[in-house]
Amino acid sequence: MNTAGGAGESGVGADEMLAMLEQMTFIRRFEEEVQASFQRGEVPGTTHLCIGHEAIPVGLAAALGPDDVIATTYRGHGHVLARGADPAAVAAELTGRAMGLNGGRGGSMNLTDFAHGIIGSFGIIGGSMAAATGAGLSFRGTGRVAVATFGDGCANHGYFFECLNFAAVFRLPVLFICEHNLYGEYTPWEQVTAGADIAARARVFGIDATLVDGMDVRAVHRHAAAAVARLRTGEGPVFLECRTYRFVGHSRSDPATYRPPGELEEWQRRDPLIVARDALHDAGVPESVTGEAEGTARERVRQAFATALASPFPEPAVTR
Repeated sequence: MNTAGGAGESGVGADEMLAMLEQMTFIRRFEEEVQASFQRGEVPGTTHLCIGHEAIPVGLAAALGPDDVIATTYRGHGHVLARGADPAAVAAELTGRAMGLNGGRGGSMNLTDFAHGIIGSFGIIGGSMAAATGAGLSFRGTGRVAVATFGDGCANHGYFFECLNFAAVFRLPVLFICEHNLYGEYTPWEQVTAGADIAARARVFGIDATLVDGMDVRAVHRHAAAAVARLRTGEGPVFLECRTYRFVGHSRSDPATYRPPGELEEWQRRDPLIVARDALHDAGVPESVTGEAEGTARERVRQAFATALASPFPEPAVTR
């Protein structure tokens, strides 16, 4: 696979890289606790984890300003956390508590936090593209940017083509990010999607589109930052296809037995956390420093879930 953005090309300093590693580690441990909490019966409904995707939300968030917005998918916990949402409020929403981001009534697939630029997490395939395109329409001439993140399965839906066309025609400040993890739920993408890459579909509309290594936070950040800078000048939408891999099943009920032998292990060798740690060690940052991220992440996750689970459930009555 040829992807843009190898080692040493990002311009990310050691301090910023260390902060990104800490954030990715926190998201990973948070997601693992979501799974454990679900198995204990503390998380109602379903969950879709982003384990393996962490470089994308963290690299993207570092490139955005406070007035920019993101519309994401039902696999959106990482984006919400990376944008600075209160982890306890996120945990409370997942466990159905009143202090949750949406009062405990939205759950895992519907996280929204306007204060941190999260304008919605959408269970409808392509819904994030429509929301970001609408936001982009209102942002014309303001310098603000709207981002849509979505999976590779979205590329075969009507939303995909309609939103790309509309954004291109009106030169909207929208960054479209395809989190391409090789599977549309349980189906290998190449079995249902024609063409060598999804980015090529955006180029048909005259949109600047790039294939990015979604396992390397430096590459994601570099391309996202360049895209955001371009969008602020009014040059029209940008499309990034970030190749990544989910290390877990599609949802809580998926053991992912459809994956060929060895595929998971091959991708795990390029775990975003490992890639970031190795880059820091190569830059002279000692292992004692990078190792602190693990303990810090676990404690932050413990506190977030302890606070959430100690909080009350919402009142059953809904005020109209």
